[in-house]
Amino acid sequence: TFLVWVNEEDQLRIISMEKGGDVLGVFKRLAKGIQTVGDSVKAESGKEFMLDEKYGYVHSCPTNLGTGMRASVHIDLPGWTAHSVDALKARCEELCLQPRGTRGESGGQTGCTYDISNKHRLGYSEVQLVQTMIDGVNTLYDEDLALQKKLFEFPNIQSTHSLVAKYVTKEIWDKLAKHITPTAGFTLYKAIACAVEFDNQHCGIYAGDWDSYKDFAAVFDPLIQEYHGISADAKHTSDMDSTKITGNVNPDAPVHSTRIRVGRSIDGFGLSPGITREQRLGVEKLMKAAFAQFVDELSGKYYPLAGMDEAVRQQLVDDHFLFVSGDRNLQVAGMER
Repeated sequence: TFLVWVNEEDQLRIISMEKGGDVLGVFKRLAKGIQTVGDSVKAESGKEFMLDEKYGYVHSCPTNLGTGMRASVHIDLPGWTAHSVDALKARCEELCLQPRGTRGESGGQTGCTYDISNKHRLGYSEVQLVQTMIDGVNTLYDEDLALQKKLFEFPNIQSTHSLVAKYVTKEIWDKLAKHITPTAGFTLYKAIACAVEFDNQHCGIYAGDWDSYKDFAAVFDPLIQEYHGISADAKHTSDMDSTKITGNVNPDAPVHSTRIRVGRSIDGFGLSPGITREQRLGVEKLMKAAFAQFVDELSGKYYPLAGMDEAVRQQLVDDHFLFVSGDRNLQVAGMER
């Protein structure tokens, strides 16, 4: 397929594409098309493409100066996805590549399919950038195969007496190991990381998103039922009506303080072990809006972790207002990211 967009972000956006991985063939067609367009423009008007000696081909967006080229493939990388999307991004940086969702800059990444393209535009020739993309993609693919072998083989669950060891059988593993949840890109391997890493876990599993409880129900359901002592058809009831509570603690009792806490998770975002950076920012944005509605006894100050002064952080910890980092279970589970 060869096409030309006219008067969009640039005067011309010239595109060559096809199914499969024949990058060389796509590049040859692109070069032929560019030459044909350029020759026609020159014959009709005597004008040529704007080519600046310093900045290369001229575009409306400075980020596209130079070649103005993004050479990319859509490729499945299940091993990298199961390992760590952040690690994939870091590896792409090393290879001078850029990973994006398959809908480009405006769309997110779901599943294990990525748009992998050259990172640079300016200071390199088109041939150099295409070669960088080809070599980098081949490297990522080889590494992905190695990661798949490591991550999808039945793991050594060190917490042999844990509920994970009881319910993550070889049969269940073979069925679920390659599944990736849609919301946070979570896997069963990530979910049971603590039971694999440590030998002292009782439960040994975390959910990376709401999907985890559904997609990995063959593990979560019996595990939850045994831990909480509920039946398979149990229904939970929530009730926050304080008027239904009768009496209170005897005021003469030597009670030092009282604390009641709950957890809540917003639909559409990953849970802490699997949540993405973008989702974290989305949750924070919603919470800032909610905090702005706090009045009277609810009102207070929001302390974002990013950029927090160390003295302020320590004081909040000392006052028992802020959690303490460094928990190895949480780190291995993927929460302290």
